[in-house]
Amino acid sequence: MLVTVLTLVALCLHVAGIGAAMHAVMHTRTPQGAFAWVLGLVLLPYVTLVPYLFLGSSHFAGYVDMHRLLRIRSRQQHDNRSWPQREDYLRRHAGVHPRFEPIARMLASHISGGHRTELLINGEAAFAAMFAAIAEARHYVLVQFFIIHDDQLGRRLRDALVERASNGVTVHLLYDSIGSHDLPQRYVASLQAAGVDVRPFRTRRWRNRLQLNFRNHRKIVVVDGATGFVGGLNAGDEYLGARPPLSPWRDTHMRLDGPAVAELQRSFSEDWYWVTGEVPPFRPPPDGEGSAAVLVAATGPADLQESCSLFFTQAIAVARTRLWLSTPYFVPDQAVLAALRLAVYRGVDVRVLIPSRPDHRTVFLSSRFHTHEAVQAGIRMFRYQPGFVHQKVMLVDDDTAVIGSMNLDNRSFRLNFEIAALTVDLAFAGKVEAMLADDFAQSVEVLPADYARTRYLSRVAMHVARLFDPIL
Repeated sequence: MLVTVLTLVALCLHVAGIGAAMHAVMHTRTPQGAFAWVLGLVLLPYVTLVPYLFLGSSHFAGYVDMHRLLRIRSRQQHDNRSWPQREDYLRRHAGVHPRFEPIARMLASHISGGHRTELLINGEAAFAAMFAAIAEARHYVLVQFFIIHDDQLGRRLRDALVERASNGVTVHLLYDSIGSHDLPQRYVASLQAAGVDVRPFRTRRWRNRLQLNFRNHRKIVVVDGATGFVGGLNAGDEYLGARPPLSPWRDTHMRLDGPAVAELQRSFSEDWYWVTGEVPPFRPPPDGEGSAAVLVAATGPADLQESCSLFFTQAIAVARTRLWLSTPYFVPDQAVLAALRLAVYRGVDVRVLIPSRPDHRTVFLSSRFHTHEAVQAGIRMFRYQPGFVHQKVMLVDDDTAVIGSMNLDNRSFRLNFEIAALTVDLAFAGKVEAMLADDFAQSVEVLPADYARTRYLSRVAMHVARLFDPIL
């Protein structure tokens, strides 16, 4: 009897595995990912069916279509309701930067001039600047983080938002429901009691059952429509280097004032509208007074194209003398890796800064494999020694810098909602160059012979880990 029951269960699992494999063939975004899922679901449904329920779905229960509709609607709301003179404003501040026009067209965005920028090199500087700006808010504050912890820094953020809300300022706070999975309800309740409108982001509007992919990884702060912040930092003590063994934590943010703040607001508005059905407040940014041109790149799996991967591919392709990158996870797809290789053949100084210690071991193992592959192609790879490097920074030639939330991995390329600011300005790029030069000086270069010196079992683990690239 027991054997019969087990046989029936095994048969049902295999039938379900075949059905799930058919779904994977039809809906997985890449051939490699589809093949991996099909192989596992057909041969080992006992161990792959449950992970597929959490990680394999590529449908958002209407989110994709709704997100595109919201992009149009929020742009209309911003352009017509609150900023009737927008086109004239953009014409007066438009920058002519043909290198990045393909990115702008892909994102239905634009690169505009007249920005003042500030490089915020670490967590202390970034949060000091953000808290100071929040304290000066008179109309509204929009805040979005992937991770918020109920720790010292998280409570400082809560107190700053509560103080503004108690003074009549409209405050909206959005956090990712998976990234902030351990945020206690008492933290949320204390904000709500003070008048802060705080919501979790979910890709399913009314429920988030069995959905771990398609996370909102963006980090945005906007104050009164005039000042914006974007970068790699979340709201937790580890981002201030307060949690060994990864400390000191190396991360970077930036502040910008100018017309691109409206694009930060638009990105926030789309996500907020999806969650609430409401449009947050909007004020047009004041006339730009700076020298920098900025393009805000908001990318994600709801885009028609694989916009994040294409963003990196184009930015790498335009480099002529220098391409310096910093990323915590180096798991590039073939398009980005090919762009990096071609940059080397053009004579570009290509350097990539990565961690020397892991925060996610499977990703770190896969990253080690791709690191050695990159070194063989002439890409210079450096491991940062003092602590964990989490910054997402790119320097192109002498005039362009990118700071945001985008990692060099499949999750950022295809599974997460991301955002970054591409800034064209000699002075700002010069500061980023000095910052990265200091980081490289505290790093050890990976050499071609290092792979041969790696233990055999470690090499096997690296090759096995890279099989999971599509979901890392």
